[in-house]
Amino acid sequence: MNDASSVALSAQLAALHQADVIANNLANLSTTGYKSEHMLFSQFLTQASDGTPIAYVQEQGTARDTTQGPITQTNNPLDIAIRGDGYFTVQTPLGERYTRNGHFQLDATRQIVTSQGYPVLSDGNSPLVIPEGTGEITIGADGTVGTPQGPIGKLGIASFADQQAMMPTAGGFFTTSQTPQPPTDVKLQQGSIEGSNVEPIIEITKLLNSERNVDYTKSFITTQATQTANAIDRLGKTV
Repeated sequence: MNDASSVALSAQLAALHQADVIANNLANLSTTGYKSEHMLFSQFLTQASDGTPIAYVQEQGTARDTTQGPITQTNNPLDIAIRGDGYFTVQTPLGERYTRNGHFQLDATRQIVTSQGYPVLSDGNSPLVIPEGTGEITIGADGTVGTPQGPIGKLGIASFADQQAMMPTAGGFFTTSQTPQPPTDVKLQQGSIEGSNVEPIIEITKLLNSERNVDYTKSFITTQATQTANAIDRLGKTV
């Protein structure tokens, strides 16, 4: 394969991977607390055999957009939205995980759990249990969980120095080797949930551009292959 076709192929592969990332963003348009992701690209510079510089498209991975998603009021007392850079701490069978999805409920033992049934942890790393017959549940801006009989505990909210280093896992959770830090400038809003921060119009526009880039590079590679085949055919006839 010649250098021009190789460069075009690198651009085509990058555009295909970008389309996959965009499609995943659109698929999570309605996922509570979802943060959109974007491909990162750079140039990989090298030289042809004659010394001519060549610039390939090189993928650098993905970056997460950690901006606040829209907050919608639900009036469900166990729906909690985070305003600011913080995460709920959840105990899963694979260990502690972190999430922005504050759509919680009570299980059979009256523990506050996620929709998957995993306990939501307090600031002391223990499950929060609401005693039977305590009445209305209140959750303050600082995470204090209370009832008419008094406080039950406080939700464990964690923040991290590098949110990009947090790895997404199944179920809208994140894992990280970083040590959780006390949150700063974080407030909770009871009876509300944070929606996905995906901007559908922007993502659809990016997807269309990505598809056009794939088509363009495909046509270019096909043209290059045809020209090479024709040149070989002509040279063969002249020998």
